[in-house]
Amino acid sequence: MSVAYSYHSPVLEGERKTALEIARGRLTVAVLLFLLGFAIMAARTIELGISTTAEKQVATRTIEVPPVKVARADIVDRNGEILATNLETSSLYANPSEIKNPKLAAAKLVSVLPDLSLADVEEKLSSGRKFVWLKRKLTPREKWQVNALGIPAFAFQDEEERVYPHGRLAAHALGFVDVDGKGLAGVEHFFNDRLDDPDRTTEPVKLSIDVRVQYALADELEAAKNAYQAVGAAGLVMDVNTGEVLAMVSLPDYDPNNVTGVSADERFNRVSQGVYELGSTMKTFTFAAALDDGVVTMNDGYDASKPLHVARFTIHDDHPRNRFLSVPEIFVYSSNIGTAQMALDLGTERQQAFLSKVGLLQPSTLELSEVGAPIYPAQWHKISTMTISYGHGIAVSPVQLATGISAMVNGGRLMPATLIHTSGLHHGGRQVISPATSRKIRQLLRLTVMKGTGGRANAIGYRVGGKTGTAEKAENGGYARHSLISSFVGAYPMDDPRYVVFALLDEPHGTKETFGYKTGGWVAAPVVKNVILRTAPLLGIAPRKEDEGLYQKTSLLIHDYKHHR
Repeated sequence: MSVAYSYHSPVLEGERKTALEIARGRLTVAVLLFLLGFAIMAARTIELGISTTAEKQVATRTIEVPPVKVARADIVDRNGEILATNLETSSLYANPSEIKNPKLAAAKLVSVLPDLSLADVEEKLSSGRKFVWLKRKLTPREKWQVNALGIPAFAFQDEEERVYPHGRLAAHALGFVDVDGKGLAGVEHFFNDRLDDPDRTTEPVKLSIDVRVQYALADELEAAKNAYQAVGAAGLVMDVNTGEVLAMVSLPDYDPNNVTGVSADERFNRVSQGVYELGSTMKTFTFAAALDDGVVTMNDGYDASKPLHVARFTIHDDHPRNRFLSVPEIFVYSSNIGTAQMALDLGTERQQAFLSKVGLLQPSTLELSEVGAPIYPAQWHKISTMTISYGHGIAVSPVQLATGISAMVNGGRLMPATLIHTSGLHHGGRQVISPATSRKIRQLLRLTVMKGTGGRANAIGYRVGGKTGTAEKAENGGYARHSLISSFVGAYPMDDPRYVVFALLDEPHGTKETFGYKTGGWVAAPVVKNVILRTAPLLGIAPRKEDEGLYQKTSLLIHDYKHHR
């Protein structure tokens, strides 16, 4: 039987124990290193979090970027066509305190935005401030180019830019806004609070303007202005029953999308702001006042065989007939002599009262800040009564004249002019002459186009009535003989008037086609005719065969009077 023995060497046992202790120690060190690493990472994470929060707090405290502007309400025409709206855009700003080399940064920025001034940009970036605007309302391409520069101190603020899709069309009615979207002219200024009201409804501001009519009027006026080399032109189309202005044009004009460098003359609104002596168009009111007060009848007349002499003044006719003229003849042939005598019979007080009643002695209430005040004598003497009767010595705006003429033809109701769409409601207004007098005025206006000075406004099929106006421009306390304000005011159709159309040319020149003439009948009346022919179908007025109705037989008044005499 054999016995097995286990034998452990003391040396080997000691070596094994030492190896285990070394391994244990190494493991402990590794664990501690791992724990230390995690602790360092955790500490750094906390530190970064605190640091970032602090930096954000500092940035919030020191860089005050203007808030994003609330969208401004749209402006549309009577048919919903957008005239003014907002588009999203971006504006560029910088934190100069973070820019180490302002000169280099400025050079890089101007290289992609060449419209900026290098000196101005460098000055802003060297200011050490926390916030400066560099450029407002960048295009998407400009924003991309600035981003590509890779300058961290440059940043963008989201904003909205006001745009006018039709450009120059209706510029004086719309106006424009500043870089912060605040209205500075036109309805943009007049309705600024309404357009900017954050509590408003989403409904846009709807104007009475019809872009189709606006374009036709602008096109015809521009063509006439160029043809007769006039320094300016103005015109409007008005609904006689509501006072709504469907078109309003003042030339020269401007593009509200870019008003940089626009001159005061281009911004000046000749329709509402300009006041002019409008010559014989004003005779309409003298006749209306005299007929309505019973001072004259259509069968009366005055001696126009020779000029009138009043003190140092002489009143004469441009195209004298040198005989007695009936009331219709005085109107049709535009006799200053006959009209002045009629005004004397009417009297100064009644003349003043009537002109005030039809809104010619007060500024228009049109919804614009650019509204001119009429000019008339402080002391209304006898000679003033006579000259004002035919449009000299009193200056009014075209919108005032159109408003008054509308009342003369619509049955006698004065409807205030408005740029706001009224949905065709014929409400309000004030009776200023009787319907019977209005009917007589329509006869006279129609007769003037058929037989008198307004023949070139006769748009066949639309029964146009109207009155010419030609006046020398006031200058240095007197009158410039060869500088004329030539105008024509027309209404149609005269059997049931719907619209008044007015055209004015400032200092026109005669041409071969006008035989050198530059009066209202030659240069302004055709504009009114063309506008009517182009827009009447758009407004639902179909042409009609000329008949022998009341407004065709008016010429019998002349023949009857001659026979009676």
